[in-house]
Amino acid sequence: MAGGMMAEAARRLADGERPQLRDMMLTPANVARVADRLSHLRGAAMKLGQMISMDAGDVLPTELGEIMSRLRENAHQMPPAQLQRVLDREWGTDWRGHFRDFEQRPIAAASIGQVHRATTHDGRLLAIKVQYPGVRDSIDADVDNVAALLRMSSLVPADLGIAPLLAEAKRQLHEEADYLREGATMERFGTLLSTTPSLIVPTLEPSLTTANVLAMSFIEGIPIERLATQDQTMRDGAMRALIASVLRELFEFGLMQTDPNFANYRFQPESGRLVLLDFGAVRPIDPATAEGYRRLIHAALANDREAVRNAAIAAGFLGAAAVARHTTSFDAMIDIALGELHRSGPFDFGDRRFVGILRDQAVDVVTDRAAWHVPPADLLFVQRKISGTALLAARLKARVDVRDMLAAL
Repeated sequence: MAGGMMAEAARRLADGERPQLRDMMLTPANVARVADRLSHLRGAAMKLGQMISMDAGDVLPTELGEIMSRLRENAHQMPPAQLQRVLDREWGTDWRGHFRDFEQRPIAAASIGQVHRATTHDGRLLAIKVQYPGVRDSIDADVDNVAALLRMSSLVPADLGIAPLLAEAKRQLHEEADYLREGATMERFGTLLSTTPSLIVPTLEPSLTTANVLAMSFIEGIPIERLATQDQTMRDGAMRALIASVLRELFEFGLMQTDPNFANYRFQPESGRLVLLDFGAVRPIDPATAEGYRRLIHAALANDREAVRNAAIAAGFLGAAAVARHTTSFDAMIDIALGELHRSGPFDFGDRRFVGILRDQAVDVVTDRAAWHVPPADLLFVQRKISGTALLAARLKARVDVRDMLAAL
């Protein structure tokens, strides 16, 4: 990148321009170079890129958005020799004796690991998630480097206090890289959801699970996006089950899987059941965070704009200074949200017209960087799950009586 920036700076100086750092960095050639290198590096850098692409894709600079969007699909798998070394180290050199068949080609490759299908001698199908070597050691540097990329692109102001968020991101990514921990949280969710027939959680295979290899039952299912081709009733039922699960995680379990990546869900058309995958991003939820959401929901159900505004400030969604500077804009956005919530009939997630109206109202707030506010980390992780679930519902054009579900809380 440095070489590309120097060449671009020289070209612009020769043309009589005064080049800006951001313009030199985000050239098409550098964009392609960064996307390619991050997809090979994998690990936390790639995972953060995928998260940013999913969560903030509509507001990223065009060039940076292109970098991040490439990362959603471009995971590179381990070469066979590297895979062999990892499994030799974790299981011993005679590890193939555990299986009747082990598929060398992964059925999925993501940011932190790749998944293989295997069959035991007694005929059980397993999914084996193998972590890329070096991922755990690179997390802290990866997070710092992605933060530097965001600052150099001018997306994040230099004086915005994101250090606590970076520390929390590092902590959670270290937890995600611990497959023993993920196995335990997967078992916990299996127990919590055991009486919910619409949801399925894989079963842990403890004898083959280590800190770097996670073995679990393989459960058939289609990618969740393909549910969009099913009839409306099936789509609505699946999303109602998923939204109900999110509400239980927040208000009943006090434990939430905070990564709503679409790849973490599969669907079984024959049974209408959802398969839940990937429990690395599970975190306990502070009761104060859940209570903040509860107050916000009750204020919204009461159609009380002032109470909604006050609850949002108290919970940490909004900064008091920002609201004071832009009260009219915030009140207009709250009115739009309340209007959607109280519209008669099920909420139509496929009708996204109000999103553009909200974005227009938010322009003054977003462009006033002095009003920017960093919410508590716990709130951000919960909101990521809620927003990601809403994005999935929008993709499926589901219609769910959300107001009725919230009124039961």
